Amino acid sequence: MATKSPNRIIRWKETLEQLHFIANGSLSIIVFCVCFAAIVTIIESSFHMKIVIQNDSMVPGFAAMLILRELAVVVTALLLTSRVGAGIAAEVGTMKVTEQIDALKMLGIPPSTYLVIPRLIACIFGTMMLVVVANMACLLSAMVVSNSYLGYPPAIFLTAMRRFVQFQDLILAVVKAAVFGAVIPLISCYFGFRCEAGAEGVGRATTNSVVVGSIAVIVLDFVLSYAFSYLY
Repeated sequence: MATKSPNRIIRWKETLEQLHFIANGSLSIIVFCVCFAAIVTIIESSFHMKIVIQNDSMVPGFAAMLILRELAVVVTALLLTSRVGAGIAAEVGTMKVTEQIDALKMLGIPPSTYLVIPRLIACIFGTMMLVVVANMACLLSAMVVSNSYLGYPPAIFLTAMRRFVQFQDLILAVVKAAVFGAVIPLISCYFGFRCEAGAEGVGRATTNSVVVGSIAVIVLDFVLSYAFSYLY
């Protein structure tokens, strides 16, 4: 019976395990955080609009646009950088310190293919799925707060949302999610492969991966938002 080669590009079992770790393991905390972020957005937008124009009728539409274009995808990516990025950096760094990566090289297995590709694929698709769920949770939270706090029923919220946003906004948010999902594991694996010996080295690699990953998400969000502004 033929055995499967460890050098194959996509290791589906490992990829699915990583997808479960990224998507299922992060779902609850992401939904919790983005819902409260949406609530704060609604309340603060209403407060400041009442001060400036004495009217908060545009808050539902404005909040829906902000949620779809920026809030859900950026908060999700930053949370994944902290949870998933740190986990990947620590895992790969520990393998480097315990010479498991050197063992892979001795067996003729490229560590980049064996370790990075499954995490890269899983993180891209996991981030895309989580961003779609986060957007739905955000919009639902915003709708509930608009109804209970501002007095705008769901029908008015949906009408205002259709005036401000389009389906294209969700598609572009998913594109952002794919970019962020690719950057997070690449940065984490980079610092994991460069991890120095000892527990201190693993800790430093983990910290650097989170810091650099967060900065990369914010910078890329600016670049992508600027590029997408020509498509709106």
